[in-house]
Amino acid sequence: MLENQKQAEVLWPRLVANKLFRKTSGSHAFVADFPAADDDAAVFGPAAGELDGGGGGGGGCSPDADASRCVKRPRPQERNKTLKYKLFASTWNVGGVAPPGDLDLSEWLDAGDGDGPYDVYVLGFQEVVPLRARNVLGADKKRVGMRWMELIRAALNRTAAQRAGAGGGDGSGSSKPQKVHPVRDGGGALAARDYRCVVSKQMVGILLTVWVRADLRRFVRRASVSCVGCGVMGCLGNKGAVSVRLWLHDTSFCFVCCHLASGGREGDEAHRNADATEILSRTTFPRGHALNLPQKILDHDRVILLGDLNYRISLPEAKTRLLVERRDWKTLLDNDQLRAEVRPGGAFQGWSEGAIAFSPTYKYYPNSDAYYGCGAGRKGEKRRAPAWCDRVLWRGAGLRQTRYDRCESRLSDHRPVRAVFNVEVDAPGNLNSLRSFFMSERFDDGARSPAAGRLKKLLRNDDVNSARFGETL
Repeated sequence: MLENQKQAEVLWPRLVANKLFRKTSGSHAFVADFPAADDDAAVFGPAAGELDGGGGGGGGCSPDADASRCVKRPRPQERNKTLKYKLFASTWNVGGVAPPGDLDLSEWLDAGDGDGPYDVYVLGFQEVVPLRARNVLGADKKRVGMRWMELIRAALNRTAAQRAGAGGGDGSGSSKPQKVHPVRDGGGALAARDYRCVVSKQMVGILLTVWVRADLRRFVRRASVSCVGCGVMGCLGNKGAVSVRLWLHDTSFCFVCCHLASGGREGDEAHRNADATEILSRTTFPRGHALNLPQKILDHDRVILLGDLNYRISLPEAKTRLLVERRDWKTLLDNDQLRAEVRPGGAFQGWSEGAIAFSPTYKYYPNSDAYYGCGAGRKGEKRRAPAWCDRVLWRGAGLRQTRYDRCESRLSDHRPVRAVFNVEVDAPGNLNSLRSFFMSERFDDGARSPAAGRLKKLLRNDDVNSARFGETL
């Protein structure tokens, strides 16, 4: 009862502020790597220019969706099959530090000799820009976010080329990083790259971007975004979440990148819980043109939530530092605020998190392995006890976490946290051999008629069903 009263005290002024000062945190527009084909435009929406510009990502509707709750149902006389993919999810508060041009992200993305390559990358950033008033209240600053995107693209595709024996692309065997540019084929379409960005969205300092293997791109549909600001006056975007929903084959995914309220004082966790409640309740996606697609985060089949959740350890600072030095993770985690919130009655009831066997990720001196405030500290600086602020949670069947660790980049006062999942998705079980034949080079070589072209274009649309295929034949 006391906890509910405390939650109400935090939420009440937010409700008033939202009524009086509600400001749109962002549109449903997002950026993606768009192919030139017309049928793909229906999947991703119109082309985009700037990071917050371009068209919406609603997309069409699937015959697998139930008209009222978007519950997938098998088509008549069809057995769905289960496909398995490897998904890499990571969160990183970069502390408002712009990335240097020669920053190599390969180690963070595990794109070299680690467990990768992965089929899907979900990457969430916080404080891409400093959270100053002019960034929060003024026009969004997308330039730094685009620099991060360029570095991600270069890291994923450069290492892929090296695995293929490209040796850096110049034939000299040099290890110097090479810039990666889109290559167009003779018909003007973008040639296949190893990874494509299917969604990227930035709200003030929060950036969420999703990348897939190039050959999976055509199976990603109905991408859309939603932004919720929970910062100043309970509605500005210095705190809050950027969420992405999409379908991979016939399974819906929702990815949520959060930056919750900060503060290490007693009772500050109530503000973080209030932010989480606001994000889960206010995040809404478009319903689609014909059917009621899932609009809320928890309506999706697979959900991954990551970010700087800012939960601290409910112990005195001196004791926390001593336990960190002893690497007594069990005692620290027994007093971790987020662990209490995933239990029944908590703000994250029903969510799962992997076992933590790594050091707290906050707060470090930049370019150092020393925690903030260690020893005598610097004159006038605030004390910050170490904490696991950066976390990855998930919910839904078909997600199995196989890795949960941190990366040792010293760029900011946080360490990136990474999680790897084996993901199961549903896919139509019929027409596989026919689809494979008609989409193959053999069909290209043997059938050049307009009718064959229309058939192949239809088969490229992942919403194809038996009836439409029969009509085409």
